[in-house]
Amino acid sequence: MKTASIERILAARKERRAVALVTDLGSGAQLVMEETGGESAPNLSKDVVASILSALADDRSGEIDANGRKLFVQCFVPAHRILVVGAVHITQALAPLAEILGYSVKIVDPRRAFASEERFPEAEISHEWPDEAMSKWKPDKRTAVVTLTHDPKLDDPALIAALRSPAFYIGALGSKRTHASRLERLRQAGISDPELARIHGPAGLDIGAKSPSEIALSVLAELTVERHGKRRQ
Repeated sequence: MKTASIERILAARKERRAVALVTDLGSGAQLVMEETGGESAPNLSKDVVASILSALADDRSGEIDANGRKLFVQCFVPAHRILVVGAVHITQALAPLAEILGYSVKIVDPRRAFASEERFPEAEISHEWPDEAMSKWKPDKRTAVVTLTHDPKLDDPALIAALRSPAFYIGALGSKRTHASRLERLRQAGISDPELARIHGPAGLDIGAKSPSEIALSVLAELTVERHGKRRQ
């Protein structure tokens, strides 16, 4: 692999951009292609480019046929993330389960007694205010945001930041009454109804969850539905 290709892949990883290294197995020629499809590929047809981008979207490395030529597509895709607001009991169940599912977990809570390395040894922890942490973490289309504190001072700024991002899932814990009050506060903050419709509240699939672990499971189940584009009937 050429130095220039390595540098492009490393830069993309740092910026959480997905790229594919495309290698012609016959000639050895290589091309780094962005997920936007903006990369010039003069020797590849539109159909082949579409196949490469489809493989990249699915994080599916492997061989593809390019009109008789064999290409190997190696995908470099950022890990999916879950940004959790609130170092609460549900978070203690959600974080390790999310890690088992392959997510990178980040937790923000300015209450240091709750957000400690002892309680969350595997997660990245921020003691900033949630909107400040969201500004640094920059939720993207491979990011889910879940608010769990029930405290408007913490949850609302995080939700506003998430709604201004392409996060694939935004969930907020609380009863239907709590969620209705939340939506009204966010409307008064200037959030439109179409934007508010992105919030899953109360967060989680209705599986009769009672315990923190069951609630965490329901949230991750709903998040999985959204990630894979499977809508509930």
